[in-house]
Amino acid sequence: MQISERFEYDVAIMGAGLAGMSAAVKMAEDHPDLKVAVLTKVHPVRSHSGAAQGGINAAVARDDKWEDHYYDTLKGGWFLGDQDAVRVLTEQAPNAIYELDRWGTSFSRSADGNYAQRPFGGQRRNRTCYVQDITGHALLTTLFEQVTKRGVDVFWEWFVFSIVSDGKDFYGFLAFDLKTGKIGFFSAKAGLVATGGAGRVFGQSSNALINTGDGMALAWRAGVPLKDMEFFQTHPTGIPNGILITEGARGEGGYLVNKHGERFMEKYAPQFMELAPRDLVARSIHTEIVEGRGFDDGCVRLDLRHLGKEKLTQRLPQIREIAMYFAGVDPIDDPIPVRPTVHYTMGGVDVNTDCATPVRGLFAAGEAACVSVHGANRLGGNSLLETVVFGIRAAAMIPKSLGEKKEAPASLIEAEMANFNALFDGEATESVPALRTEMEKTMVAGLGIKRDAAGMKKGLTDIEAVRARFSGVRVANRNLTFNMEAFRAIELGCMLDIAYACAFASVAREESRGSHYHLDFPKMDNARFLKHSLVTREDGNKLHLDHLDVTIVDTKPLDQITY
Repeated sequence: MQISERFEYDVAIMGAGLAGMSAAVKMAEDHPDLKVAVLTKVHPVRSHSGAAQGGINAAVARDDKWEDHYYDTLKGGWFLGDQDAVRVLTEQAPNAIYELDRWGTSFSRSADGNYAQRPFGGQRRNRTCYVQDITGHALLTTLFEQVTKRGVDVFWEWFVFSIVSDGKDFYGFLAFDLKTGKIGFFSAKAGLVATGGAGRVFGQSSNALINTGDGMALAWRAGVPLKDMEFFQTHPTGIPNGILITEGARGEGGYLVNKHGERFMEKYAPQFMELAPRDLVARSIHTEIVEGRGFDDGCVRLDLRHLGKEKLTQRLPQIREIAMYFAGVDPIDDPIPVRPTVHYTMGGVDVNTDCATPVRGLFAAGEAACVSVHGANRLGGNSLLETVVFGIRAAAMIPKSLGEKKEAPASLIEAEMANFNALFDGEATESVPALRTEMEKTMVAGLGIKRDAAGMKKGLTDIEAVRARFSGVRVANRNLTFNMEAFRAIELGCMLDIAYACAFASVAREESRGSHYHLDFPKMDNARFLKHSLVTREDGNKLHLDHLDVTIVDTKPLDQITY
């Protein structure tokens, strides 16, 4: 297969969720002379940002201040967040809300016309702005309208399979068009990776099927370290098939009970109860279930009945529909069965606070990136915020970095095309579905919500073996048009890279912090592990682990986290 078309842009963006489209809209506004392209493997309004339900945090109330949001975020992340990055996130949060409002988002309002705000876990006051329980969807459609209005070139259903780089400079993206099978090289002065997370490496997840870590893995192959990959957040309240019940349901007053009718969060977080941070609530539910206090279906119950029909239909209409259609209960009449579900990737592409990677010209933002602002555990309502704040920040920083366009060495493109074509050369000895199932089982068994040294080491060995077997994967259908066989094979290769990096980094962290709960080392250890992990590739498939000190600016980390 050959490249059939070459595209020339100043900036190419991989991913059309909130981070990618925020960057595109802001660049189109402030730098209309720049030629910007957005590439996405789905239609923009099907991006996973649309699944976010509960809201977006910002200290916009008169009696709130960004410094409190800053501290709550540091504490919620077990002080692994870089304080300079968390300051950017929280200080810029109100401006992000005002920009979204100006672009047309219909935020829910209080009776006095100000932004309505609901409580979310780990925060000391109501700070989460929202649009009913469809906040992500509302923001996504708003930004797509703005992208369309401003004439940004959007290539939807184009699947990026390579970031072309020599490890020092970025040259462009290689992608194929699912609709036509055409292969394109998108040459650009700068590229932005904004492809979201990788929760699907664990199988059952609240993530969309498209969240396979493509951008993270391709940036890694291009020479950028992956940072803090041991931290995958498990959300406390997924229904049995993994679909999320927003934290906003607990923010509106919903509470958790076990099969004995006990409101068990009294034992685990007596002050914050159900609005403790997600890692703590998720482990509490897991403990109730494994110690025999869950229901026969392997869940506990989220009770919303006391909120009443009017409040449920006004504030949480989508949650009611999800519960009715996918869990078979109407929360007006019955509590919802819930259990933890893999939800968010705190780690990602190593970037600084300007969204820049160590590869010149390559940037990253949103869940695909690790700035880092979430540390070891993300507070609810901070994910949408990160996408918009750092999407806008990327739009400010990227134009300043642009120099003359560098032509990609032909040998680089030929090597990337050779790797791509190898997938179609010869007969398969391995099955994509079978390898994917093995990866998912291995990740759940060894790197799930509670981990131990033996399980993680076995998980690392097993993932390494599955990853080696991926060399036997071949795609039988040589026609790229709507070739989902090729699509899934490329995604699996990316997921195996992410799973391997996660296991590799996890084994080395001998402490418990946020979503990394280590049964052999149940306490946080700031003396040894107040550090980021950086996983790089050496000699093709071998990994190398470095540690980097967390940036401390003005707040001394606590040695113990309680709520």
